[in-house]
Amino acid sequence: MEVEIKLRLPDAAAHRRLSAFLAPRLRRTHAQRNLFFDDAARTLGAATAALRVRLYDGPDDRGPSRAVLALKRRPRIEAGVSRVEEIEEPLEPALAVACADDPARLGGLDSPIIRLVAAEYGVGGDAAPFLCLGGFGNTRAVYEYELEDGGGGLVLELDETRFDFGTRYELECETAEPDRVKEVLERLLTVAGVPYEYCRNSKFACFMTGKLLP
Repeated sequence: MEVEIKLRLPDAAAHRRLSAFLAPRLRRTHAQRNLFFDDAARTLGAATAALRVRLYDGPDDRGPSRAVLALKRRPRIEAGVSRVEEIEEPLEPALAVACADDPARLGGLDSPIIRLVAAEYGVGGDAAPFLCLGGFGNTRAVYEYELEDGGGGLVLELDETRFDFGTRYELECETAEPDRVKEVLERLLTVAGVPYEYCRNSKFACFMTGKLLP
């Protein structure tokens, strides 16, 4: 079970303000492409499941440097706390690109996730081959934020997500202590003078509906 705090920023100005405030704690930045797969009947979507290939762009134009296949299921989000069942495994970047170009190849992978999708949902075989639904780009800045009480540190992820229909800005933090960490992030944003609201929908939900949902 992946548990994350998800706080939505209202606009690019709030994103820039938080980026500047957190700049001394920046550790790395990722350029990501997220692609989603289902069959023609949208079987996975009907079962509140999402199959995603995430590509991490390299430092040059030679294609992605890393790729990850993920299955997310049974998402719940309430008061900015997101809970979702997630399974991940690495993919060879060249193979991930090939599957994006020819989605049916995804069903032939020697992959625990693909076998699970076939067994539980009947998707990926000849009767229900994969289709690529499209996706969106994301720039993720990763920060290390030390807690003032000496209770360790948090890994904060500040996202700028670009859909065909607009851009969404979001601060995320994965944690096993959601109530405590949400208070920390709310205090951080207040000190930084950055407005926010609790996310009520995922990026995938925005993509599927074609709207910048709250």
